[in-house]
Amino acid sequence: MKNIDDLLEGAEELAEQGFSKGEIADELNVSRETAQWLVERGTVPQQSDADQVARPTDIHVDWSAVGRDSMRLSYIGKALADLLQKTDNTVDLVVGIEKAGAPIATVVARELEADIATYVPRKHHWEEGDIEDLQGTFSRNFAEIRERRCYVVDDTITSGTTMEETIDAIRDRGGEPVASGVLVDKHGLDALREVPVYSLVQAIAVGNS
Repeated sequence: MKNIDDLLEGAEELAEQGFSKGEIADELNVSRETAQWLVERGTVPQQSDADQVARPTDIHVDWSAVGRDSMRLSYIGKALADLLQKTDNTVDLVVGIEKAGAPIATVVARELEADIATYVPRKHHWEEGDIEDLQGTFSRNFAEIRERRCYVVDDTITSGTTMEETIDAIRDRGGEPVASGVLVDKHGLDALREVPVYSLVQAIAVGNS
């Protein structure tokens, strides 16, 4: 996607396909607030100046050139694995945050000869209202969390709330998150919930949009 019009079109298409606003945020690598703004703006033919001022501040990350090619994805996953394993080499589990974090986590787990688990965050069920009322889930098709040291892997960090949610969920299951790794950190974080954050790229907004 090259510009705001492409994002608007993408958000509209996903909404028509029945994606929740939280899922749209995940698909477009933007915040939930940005996803909501894109969907609502796409349903109104013309916007007032006030609406333009209300545009959220965000950075759109398009890593589809990597994601569409298995070889490129494996290279990126190897780089992230190399970054993570320098922090602690006693980890035997990698937790991928669905959807986009799961394939990256699979490559990381393969490189580290670790098991793989996946977590579906509550934002995938979010449309309106308080997201705290919703519940995320671990997939039963993958490894158990309890009493295991793990890395947490996702594609991007926007605000950090999804990563925090996943860290909390792992601890609730009796696991120990050692570090988190992402392709792109849009918030410039050193740690979340006292878990170090490592990224291959930091993309920080400077000034107002």
